[in-house]
Amino acid sequence: MVDASALAKYLLREEGWELVEGYLVKGVVSVDHVVKEVANAIWKHVAVRRVIPRELGIELLKALKKLVEERVVVLESEGLYIEKGFEIAISYGVTLYDALYVAQALKHGELLTSDEKQAEVAKALGIKVHFVA
Repeated sequence: MVDASALAKYLLREEGWELVEGYLVKGVVSVDHVVKEVANAIWKHVAVRRVIPRELGIELLKALKKLVEERVVVLESEGLYIEKGFEIAISYGVTLYDALYVAQALKHGELLTSDEKQAEVAKALGIKVHFVA
Protein backbone atom coordinates (compact mmCIF):
# COMPACT_ATOMS: atom_id res chain seq x y z
CA MET A 1 0.00 0.00 0.00
CA VAL A 2 1.20 3.51 -0.77
CA ASP A 3 0.87 6.72 1.22
CA ALA A 4 0.67 10.31 0.03
CA SER A 5 4.35 11.08 0.61
CA ALA A 6 5.48 8.36 -1.78
CA LEU A 7 2.77 9.00 -4.37
CA ALA A 8 3.51 12.74 -4.37
CA LYS A 9 7.23 11.98 -4.75
CA TYR A 10 6.40 9.94 -7.86
CA LEU A 11 4.13 12.52 -9.49
CA LEU A 12 6.35 15.49 -8.67
CA ARG A 13 9.42 13.56 -9.87
CA GLU A 14 11.27 14.21 -6.64
CA GLU A 15 14.48 12.33 -5.85
CA GLY A 16 13.75 8.62 -5.61
CA TRP A 17 10.57 8.74 -7.72
CA GLU A 18 11.82 5.90 -9.92
CA LEU A 19 11.80 3.56 -6.91
CA VAL A 20 8.16 4.42 -6.25
CA GLU A 21 7.33 3.72 -9.88
CA GLY A 22 8.67 0.19 -9.44
CA TYR A 23 5.93 -0.48 -6.88
CA LEU A 24 3.19 1.32 -8.80
CA VAL A 25 3.61 -0.86 -11.88
CA LYS A 26 2.59 -3.82 -9.71
CA GLY A 27 -0.51 -2.00 -8.46
CA VAL A 28 -1.04 -0.64 -4.95
CA VAL A 29 -3.83 0.24 -2.55
CA SER A 30 -4.32 3.36 -0.46
CA VAL A 31 -6.96 5.11 1.60
CA ASP A 32 -9.19 7.43 -0.37
CA HIS A 33 -7.90 10.63 1.21
CA VAL A 34 -4.58 10.04 -0.57
CA VAL A 35 -6.07 11.89 -3.55
CA LYS A 36 -6.71 15.01 -1.47
CA GLU A 37 -3.29 14.87 0.16
CA VAL A 38 -1.40 14.45 -3.11
CA ALA A 39 -3.52 17.11 -4.83
CA ASN A 40 -2.63 19.43 -1.95
CA ALA A 41 1.09 18.68 -2.41
CA ILE A 42 0.78 19.57 -6.11
CA TRP A 43 -1.07 22.78 -5.19
CA LYS A 44 1.70 23.69 -2.75
CA HIS A 45 4.33 23.29 -5.47
CA VAL A 46 2.31 25.57 -7.76
CA ALA A 47 0.84 28.21 -5.45
CA VAL A 48 3.12 28.38 -2.42
CA ARG A 49 6.59 27.28 -3.47
CA ARG A 50 6.08 28.37 -7.07
CA VAL A 51 8.46 25.70 -8.35
CA ILE A 52 6.17 24.34 -11.05
CA PRO A 53 3.85 26.24 -13.39
CA ARG A 54 0.08 26.13 -13.03
CA GLU A 55 -0.33 24.18 -16.29
CA LEU A 56 2.00 21.43 -15.05
CA GLY A 57 0.10 21.32 -11.77
CA ILE A 58 -3.13 20.73 -13.69
CA GLU A 59 -1.47 17.97 -15.72
CA LEU A 60 -0.16 16.31 -12.55
CA LEU A 61 -3.64 16.35 -11.05
CA LYS A 62 -4.95 14.66 -14.20
CA ALA A 63 -2.18 12.06 -13.93
CA LEU A 64 -3.19 11.40 -10.31
CA LYS A 65 -6.82 10.92 -11.31
CA LYS A 66 -5.73 8.56 -14.11
CA LEU A 67 -3.76 6.41 -11.67
CA VAL A 68 -6.96 5.96 -9.67
CA GLU A 69 -9.29 5.54 -12.66
CA GLU A 70 -7.03 2.86 -14.16
CA ARG A 71 -6.78 1.19 -10.74
CA VAL A 72 -3.02 1.48 -10.52
CA VAL A 73 -3.88 2.90 -7.10
CA VAL A 74 -6.93 1.13 -5.70
CA LEU A 75 -8.70 3.22 -3.09
CA GLU A 76 -10.32 1.98 0.09
CA SER A 77 -12.50 4.12 2.32
CA GLU A 78 -10.64 5.78 5.16
CA GLY A 79 -13.73 4.99 7.24
CA LEU A 80 -12.61 1.37 7.38
CA TYR A 81 -9.53 2.44 9.32
CA ILE A 82 -10.64 5.45 11.38
CA GLU A 83 -10.85 3.73 14.78
CA LYS A 84 -7.56 1.86 14.47
CA GLY A 85 -5.97 4.96 12.94
CA PHE A 86 -7.12 7.09 15.86
CA GLU A 87 -5.66 4.58 18.30
CA ILE A 88 -2.33 4.59 16.43
CA ALA A 89 -2.29 8.40 16.26
CA ILE A 90 -2.75 8.71 20.00
CA SER A 91 -0.33 5.93 20.88
CA TYR A 92 2.50 7.04 18.58
CA GLY A 93 2.07 10.80 18.34
CA VAL A 94 1.42 10.96 14.59
CA THR A 95 -1.37 12.72 12.77
CA LEU A 96 -4.57 10.83 12.13
CA TYR A 97 -3.92 11.25 8.40
CA ASP A 98 -0.62 9.38 8.69
CA ALA A 99 -2.03 6.85 11.13
CA LEU A 100 -4.75 5.88 8.64
CA TYR A 101 -2.07 4.67 6.21
CA VAL A 102 -0.44 2.68 8.99
CA ALA A 103 -3.79 1.17 9.99
CA GLN A 104 -4.41 0.16 6.40
CA ALA A 105 -0.90 -1.27 6.17
CA LEU A 106 -1.70 -3.48 9.18
CA LYS A 107 -4.34 -5.13 7.01
CA HIS A 108 -2.20 -5.37 3.88
CA GLY A 109 1.11 -6.11 5.61
CA GLU A 110 3.26 -3.54 3.82
CA LEU A 111 3.70 0.22 3.55
CA LEU A 112 5.43 2.28 0.85
CA THR A 113 6.30 5.68 2.28
CA SER A 114 8.73 8.59 2.21
CA ASP A 115 7.72 9.71 5.70
CA GLU A 116 10.33 8.72 8.31
CA LYS A 117 8.05 8.97 11.34
CA GLN A 118 5.34 6.97 9.64
CA ALA A 119 7.90 4.33 8.66
CA GLU A 120 9.09 4.09 12.28
CA VAL A 121 5.55 3.61 13.57
CA ALA A 122 4.78 0.98 10.95
CA LYS A 123 7.96 -0.93 11.77
CA ALA A 124 7.10 -0.80 15.48
CA LEU A 125 3.79 -2.45 14.61
CA GLY A 126 5.50 -5.22 12.65
CA ILE A 127 4.63 -3.92 9.20
CA LYS A 128 7.06 -4.47 6.32
CA VAL A 129 8.16 -0.97 5.29
CA HIS A 130 9.47 0.10 1.90
CA PHE A 131 11.06 3.48 2.65
CA VAL A 132 11.97 5.76 -0.25
CA ALA A 133 14.05 8.69 1.02
